[in-house]
Amino acid sequence: MDQALTIDSGDTAWMLVSTALVMVMVLPGLALFYGGLVRAKNLLSVMSQVLGITAVAILSWVGWGYSLAFSDGSAWLGGFDKLGLAGIDGSSLWAVGSAGAAIPELVFVAFQMSFASITAALVIGALVERVRFAAVMLFSALWLTIVYAPLAHMVWASTGLLFAMGAIDFAGGTVVHINAGIAGLVGVAFAGPRIGHLKEAMPPHSLALTMVGAGLLWVGWFGFNAGSALEANGLAAVAMVNTFVAPAAGVLAWMGIERLVSGKPSMLGGASGAVAGLVAVTPAAGVSGPVGAMLLGAVASLVCYGFVGSLKNRLKLDDSLDVFGIHGLGGIVGSIGTALVALPMLGGHGGVGFAFGHQLLVQIIAVAVAIAWSAAGSALCFALVRRVTPLRFDREREREGLDLSDHGERAYNY
Repeated sequence: MDQALTIDSGDTAWMLVSTALVMVMVLPGLALFYGGLVRAKNLLSVMSQVLGITAVAILSWVGWGYSLAFSDGSAWLGGFDKLGLAGIDGSSLWAVGSAGAAIPELVFVAFQMSFASITAALVIGALVERVRFAAVMLFSALWLTIVYAPLAHMVWASTGLLFAMGAIDFAGGTVVHINAGIAGLVGVAFAGPRIGHLKEAMPPHSLALTMVGAGLLWVGWFGFNAGSALEANGLAAVAMVNTFVAPAAGVLAWMGIERLVSGKPSMLGGASGAVAGLVAVTPAAGVSGPVGAMLLGAVASLVCYGFVGSLKNRLKLDDSLDVFGIHGLGGIVGSIGTALVALPMLGGHGGVGFAFGHQLLVQIIAVAVAIAWSAAGSALCFALVRRVTPLRFDREREREGLDLSDHGERAYNY
């Protein structure tokens, strides 16, 4: 324990709350958001997958994920000295921004554990209604080890490659959203489309559940973004305000373009716009001003709408719940746009002498590394899973619905 550090009780309390808020994003937030978007015969399957992935992420994070991500190591990967959280107890400290201030390292472990949980759970949204529970569990354990932990180390660890380059990812634009979006896209390539894709109607069975889930995601996102300050201070306040305004702009942008195109703004469009705005502001939450955050949220929402509303079907891409279309693209827009909204002239917090051109180049490099790492690593994980267990059931059992086929239960008597 470093005797120069002292636990700040206020910061610790804030981080405990933030960690709980991020877990609310996963359970029940993401489970409800995804659950409402699938057909009724697959509701429990989706919720079971989110629940199971969360459990896998928690245990693997304690076992080896945290050590690989946040212990000292190379530029690409951490070491093995904290496997099983070895050497970490209630007296171990994690330094935060203020000189001499710290929080218990176990609180930092738990906060980052919640990030790993939601990132792995996001991926499955691209593959719902067709991929088996066993395959999802095995993939999640492999992916958190091979893809997530190394990328988290590169971006957030002091010895990490992208951290040393000066890449800005305040709360997970690359590590969480681009990473999950690209992994989902790779998964679609391996699993193939659902039976009846683009031939049969596959409407969401309960947009009410989706709206409740979206609301819980937005509320939990305050812990996600403002908690990434690691302190209860002005930086957390900046991130919190940006987490209000970016999704608000995303809601109105998506519903506004729907109104122009189809004449009817939809609730699902509003919820999708909110998530797109939240995704986009995640990497920039600590460096953007409110005006920049609103701009980022609106632009990302329109970009995601363009892909989800038109290009996805033209490409015949069955990204079931638009993980790439919203998280992947929203993360790319937000990560690159971080360089722009950090400009002082836009109210950003890049500081005097902020070099926009250099920062833009660094952000683009970080995005490219995240895409390449996630694509290659995710392909390896899916290939390994496919050698161990089938990704899908036969056509008859898939048409029956994964609630009965995979879990022997169903949500409704239909």
